[in-house]
Amino acid sequence: MAFTDVERAENLATLKWFIEHRRPPEHLRSQVDFGYSVEGHIVDIFEVRPEWEDKTSTRHTPLARVRFFRTRGRWKLYWMRSDLKWHSYQPSELHKSLRSALHVVDADAYGCFFG
Repeated sequence: MAFTDVERAENLATLKWFIEHRRPPEHLRSQVDFGYSVEGHIVDIFEVRPEWEDKTSTRHTPLARVRFFRTRGRWKLYWMRSDLKWHSYQPSELHKSLRSALHVVDADAYGCFFG
């Protein structure tokens, strides 16, 4: 089942808060920025940079994934390891809200999301 209108509005507000909180100053955004995508119950956070060979195109590098499991009423946090596969973020994988999961990403206690 898709998100309700209220859930969708709350999730988008949370994502906008996170991106605005993490974004670099305006004069650097052409070199590095952050973005998100939402497909179904999956939220992807990524870094946006220009391609090094072709500055007219951009590259999106995955940073974090958060997936909502309606049957559990929980959000599960993932990080991408060097094998380029998503893995559960073991220190704190389940969250009651998207905001809670994004606070863990923002803190990045183990350097898994932002290095």
